[in-house]
Amino acid sequence: MALLRRVATVGGYTMVSRVLGFVREILTASALGAGATSDAFFVALRLPNLFRTLFAEGAFSAAFVPLFAGMIAKEGREPAMRFAQDTFSGLLIALTGFLILGEIFAPAILHVVAPGFNADPAHFQLTVELTRITFPYLVFISLASFQGGLLNAVDKFAATAATSILLNLFLIVALLHHPVTGQSLSWAVTVSGVAQCLWLAYSCRRVGLRLGMPRLHVTPEVRRLVRIMLPGVFGAGATQINLAVSTAIASLAATGSVSYLAYADRLNQLPLGVVGIAVATAILPTLSRHIRKGEDSAALHTQNRGLELALLLTLPAAVALALESHSLLQVLFERGKFGPHQVAEVAPTLAAYALGLPAFVLIKVVITGFLARQDTLTPVKVAVCAMAINVVLTIALGLFTPLAHVGIALATSIAGWVNALSLMAISSRRRQFSLDARSRRSLPRILGSAVGMGAALIGLQRLLEPTLLAPHLVMRLVALSALVGGGMMVFGLLCLILGVAHPREFKRMFGLSSARG
Repeated sequence: MALLRRVATVGGYTMVSRVLGFVREILTASALGAGATSDAFFVALRLPNLFRTLFAEGAFSAAFVPLFAGMIAKEGREPAMRFAQDTFSGLLIALTGFLILGEIFAPAILHVVAPGFNADPAHFQLTVELTRITFPYLVFISLASFQGGLLNAVDKFAATAATSILLNLFLIVALLHHPVTGQSLSWAVTVSGVAQCLWLAYSCRRVGLRLGMPRLHVTPEVRRLVRIMLPGVFGAGATQINLAVSTAIASLAATGSVSYLAYADRLNQLPLGVVGIAVATAILPTLSRHIRKGEDSAALHTQNRGLELALLLTLPAAVALALESHSLLQVLFERGKFGPHQVAEVAPTLAAYALGLPAFVLIKVVITGFLARQDTLTPVKVAVCAMAINVVLTIALGLFTPLAHVGIALATSIAGWVNALSLMAISSRRRQFSLDARSRRSLPRILGSAVGMGAALIGLQRLLEPTLLAPHLVMRLVALSALVGGGMMVFGLLCLILGVAHPREFKRMFGLSSARG
């Protein structure tokens, strides 16, 4: 299967999920605005997502998929499934214990994650209540992520990519039923986790990946998985840890700051999820097989094509989000409890996050080389350094400058670039990754096309500004569509003019079985 087709599969379903997530955020903004209730809900949602990313989608999945895929390639499916069954049993037991501890010690956890909420006992108690409702989501979504890893390892990407659609659907249904409360949204999150887990269990059974009743066997393979996974708790989850630090500092700022960051991050996650996660998910099993078989040239080719594709789709998105954040929020979000003040607060925050978007996509792609080699220690060291920089900058910019929450977002972006560039430098020094001739030719041209698109967007925005401010929503939507569509057309034309995306190059550019560049 060609890389482009794999990314299209993952990215297509992820795009549907992110678009639904975008609709969800519009409805959330209208119903809750940016205040105490929205802050409490976003913190309650952040906690299970943080631990899910660290232990399931992040470190656990990153360690498990290469091992499982390698066992299938070398030993066959039956031994690999025994390893999967033992791993599943251990994961379920660990998650159950973690859930019990989380429910008991939720107040203590929130004292660390959102220390600023302590000043208002009612606000703090609401956050504790919502957190206890959403915490079981961690168990179900982690089991779902494990089953998704099984499917990805055998090159079945569609079911896993479609899973996150369910969360957004459940939340949208909850948001359409009035009155909207933090409790109703929190219950929707947990129920969606059950649905996602059942959906992937069904999908695994359809392709013969059957998991039986839990029975714990701590085999050498399971112990090896744990050894590989533990350092990756920080390495693969650096982004979520940085966001958790940002949330903690934001809770010390004015009420609504946590919500401003959450809304901006959700918009920034649209291209990150569609592109970065899709490319990384698509290349990890293939990269693992190439490295396991000693096919260094094929592995390098796979990473280069993934990097090109990621930046081709990410750089224009970053430029557009940075330049047009105010127009985007004004047209799509300004209604209900989300007024001009909220738009003015979130827009620069989104622009600050957008500056780091290419970095976080680069991390997703470059880190696959380390994970495929079962090296999770190096990403850990880099992530710890990046997190230290993030903490210092978040405190300095968020608490001691007028930037406030915008400074927090900017600190996250700077830390992301430190992480990405450090990983690339280490890979290059070890001769595990380098830009091939095609990438050295294409990447500057992609950047030039994105810069040219940015200039065109500025001109288009000035031309369309009266319509973007029209009293009728339909007119504003038409103007925003023209702005986005015009920017995409300019970028596409510049890519063709500069030779980035000549039509006859697409198959050769993204085909895994093509001639090496």
